[in-house]
Amino acid sequence: DSGDYDLAMFSLEQHCRLLVKYYLFYLDGTYPRTHSLTQLLRELAKHNEGVSQLLHGESYLYVTKLEDAYVASRYIPREYNREEVGPTLRFVKEVFDPVVQQAGRA
Repeated sequence: DSGDYDLAMFSLEQHCRLLVKYYLFYLDGTYPRTHSLTQLLRELAKHNEGVSQLLHGESYLYVTKLEDAYVASRYIPREYNREEVGPTLRFVKEVFDPVVQQAGRA
């Protein structure tokens, strides 16, 4: 609500990346040292095929948007707005989190 959409998008990316790393560490005892959310998801998909759905279709567009938010926060300033952050937040809550958490229970 404060209008700090750049920080919100960066925080969503951090949440997603750290969640995947947590489950990879839980399952494997380690995780790839990368900032690539897609690479981390590919690793997690080795434990649970359901994770692959995040790497296709509309879900993949959101995942790459989240990856881009990390790059933008570090190297190329980009301003996000409510119209981008709102749907991305819904995706994270309703799709990403449940899929990743289910994979972590495998």
